[in-house]
Amino acid sequence: MKRQQYKDFDATQLFCPKCRQAVPVRKRLLLVLTNGEKYDYTCAFCGTSVGDKMVSNRDNQPLIIR
Repeated sequence: MKRQQYKDFDATQLFCPKCRQAVPVRKRLLLVLTNGEKYDYTCAFCGTSVGDKMVSNRDNQPLIIR
């Protein structure tokens, strides 16, 4: 019986091409889509986008907009 140990990872440091080193990053919500949410990782020093992440809806509930 396998247990699921990790559900989701968040980056704390990524390589910034402008700073030319691994730097702390800020995660911000970029888009809310019907199939999930897209996040953007930016350098904490210069603000350059250094990556993104797509998190799919795990509960498969439809997006309701009022």
